[in-house]
Amino acid sequence: MNAMRMTLLSIATIMMVGIWLTGFEKVHWVLYLPPAFLVFAGITGICPGLIFWSKIGLKNEVLACGISNKK
Repeated sequence: MNAMRMTLLSIATIMMVGIWLTGFEKVHWVLYLPPAFLVFAGITGICPGLIFWSKIGLKNEVLACGISNKK
């Protein structure tokens, strides 16, 4: 588990808590898609959104927040 996967799972959890607080029966089904994709990406490491935007032509850049991947 790396930091990026944990970030994706954390965002999905926060979104699901928001849906839970609103009420599962009141929320439109489309709002369940982002947490589902984030959980999928967090567990497998395959991000459908990143694949989509890369195929459209946008670059996949290294972290822009100044964190290096040096070990």
